[in-house]
Amino acid sequence: MDLSGKFLIAMPAMGDPRFERSVVLICSHTEEGSMGLIVNKPMPDLNFSRLLDQIGIAHGDAVPSVPIQYGGPVEPGRGFVLHGDSWISATGTMQLADGMAMTATQDVLEALATGVGPARAFLALGYAGWGPGQLESEILRNDWLTADAAPDLIFDADQAGKWAAALATLRIDPLTLSSTAGRA
Repeated sequence: MDLSGKFLIAMPAMGDPRFERSVVLICSHTEEGSMGLIVNKPMPDLNFSRLLDQIGIAHGDAVPSVPIQYGGPVEPGRGFVLHGDSWISATGTMQLADGMAMTATQDVLEALATGVGPARAFLALGYAGWGPGQLESEILRNDWLTADAAPDLIFDADQAGKWAAALATLRIDPLTLSSTAGRA
């Protein structure tokens, strides 16, 4: 089963604190491994305008407020812009699911800095990665639930409420989840 464009929702007993109560958008899922971005871990100490200054991207005084997220523990210095699919980079945008795309080239940051980039976007620093078969094993171990991704949840939902909102797409109340896997 291809999980590209799907959500992974961390179960309550997630043993890795980096992924506790995480919602991850899977960007790529192949036999060689998987890559995703955590969509509900804001980095409030980082400011988009200051980040642009640090990497040398020119901008005016009215820089749009682009949220910065912790995308995952792999390559935390690498940035990925998750955005609506109405904006496409000339140098490389990956279509994900309906209404969502990802661009990891500097031109999207330049477009955002000047106000001509995607209207719905956030910058993720780092990503979550899994080797061949690793993600499938974690799902079987009851570490993750899978669900269809929802652009509105990614871009519009309250950060603190995204985990519960993602569970609600499956009609699951977080209070009813068990940390024990079962087999029928």
